[in-house]
Amino acid sequence: MERNYIQVSALNNYIKLWMDDNTFLRKVYVKGEISNFKNHMSGHLYFTLKDEESRISAIMFRGKTIDLKFTPEDGKKVLIEGRVSCYPSQGTYQIYVDKMEEDGLGNLYILYEELKKKLASEGLFREEKKKRIPKYPTRIGIVTAPKGAAIKDILSTIKRRYPICETILFPALVQGKSAAPDIVRQIKNAEKEDIDVLIVGRGGGSIEDLWAFNEEIVARAIYECKIPVISAVGHEIDYTIADFVADLRAPTPTGAAELATPTMDEVKKTIAKWNMQVNHIISTKIIACQNRFEQIKNTYILKNPAMLYEVKMQKLDYLNEKINQKIQEYLNQKNMLFQGIKNAYILKNPHDLYKHYEEKQKLLEKDLNRLIKYTLEKNTEHLKMTINTLKLVNPLNILEKGYSIVTKKEKVIKQSKELKPKDKISIRLKEGSILASVEEVK
Repeated sequence: MERNYIQVSALNNYIKLWMDDNTFLRKVYVKGEISNFKNHMSGHLYFTLKDEESRISAIMFRGKTIDLKFTPEDGKKVLIEGRVSCYPSQGTYQIYVDKMEEDGLGNLYILYEELKKKLASEGLFREEKKKRIPKYPTRIGIVTAPKGAAIKDILSTIKRRYPICETILFPALVQGKSAAPDIVRQIKNAEKEDIDVLIVGRGGGSIEDLWAFNEEIVARAIYECKIPVISAVGHEIDYTIADFVADLRAPTPTGAAELATPTMDEVKKTIAKWNMQVNHIISTKIIACQNRFEQIKNTYILKNPAMLYEVKMQKLDYLNEKINQKIQEYLNQKNMLFQGIKNAYILKNPHDLYKHYEEKQKLLEKDLNRLIKYTLEKNTEHLKMTINTLKLVNPLNILEKGYSIVTKKEKVIKQSKELKPKDKISIRLKEGSILASVEEVK
């Protein structure tokens, strides 16, 4: 069977004619949320109209934008009047917008504003909390996707401007549901390294594409990061929550690399400036030392060195006199002390000293004997009292009156029920004891 093949353009043109001829598609009223908005240099507006489940491309020509009462942007909900047709060159269908009105804010934009307000109230955006970006970093960390324009722009810019700096990539997902936790994880990993500054970001995209950088966990991870953080998310017009909490916001990934590094020309100029300052300081110091040297060299004492020794010799004589004087005073004191001891009465009459101590010994001996006697008498009296007390409480004294003590296996028997016939018992008397056997218990 012969088949009639047609060109792709013919097929697309047929679809376009069919859609243009469709009464329903000629005038449609659609509401949705703007995404991927682009204001072309021609004045035409290109964007995607979406809801929670689907999306469609849209275009509004410059002539139709005159009556717009608001500024279209990503996240805004709109009411659209237009027609649906096919764009043959691409084989895609789209809405050609005739009229567009604002229909409130998009859900993502509302979430964005709520989180922004919350974090601002907690002080996460305050300037005094932001860390200073080092002027001459040696190691720069980068948290972004391992592939794409962003990492290429950052690395090429650093290499061009400041090639002596080392870069470390912490590859992360930057789009989708898993992106935010992955970004947080890599920020934490970067903190374990010796890094001077950390760039966190990605290339441009829609508000949905950039949403990971509007997540609260990412914002708090950036705020709590010990390393100074430069945010580099999207294009210059894009602002995310990450930009507000970061220590410095860059308009683009390339801009972040520029803010993080100086140029080699700047480094060379700074080194040259420091070199001039150091040379000036050294020169000033040398001149000051030379002037001081000339002053010392021209002093009177150096021109007449003998005078220096004269002063020293005179001082030596003075010190010798002082030393001799101190020695003589010391000898006089000791001599007076010696004379006083030598002329003491006790040395001239040593027998009197012996008699004095002999009398003192006798007095002490007498006091000691008196004390011993008193102590013995007191203790003897106390002993008698103690013996009498013991006699009064001694249970054996009752035996003096004719009583006896009955025991069984060394246990005193107090009641008859403690015994039974044929038990062996011991009876303690005043003098001696009796071993007996129980005949009957009553």
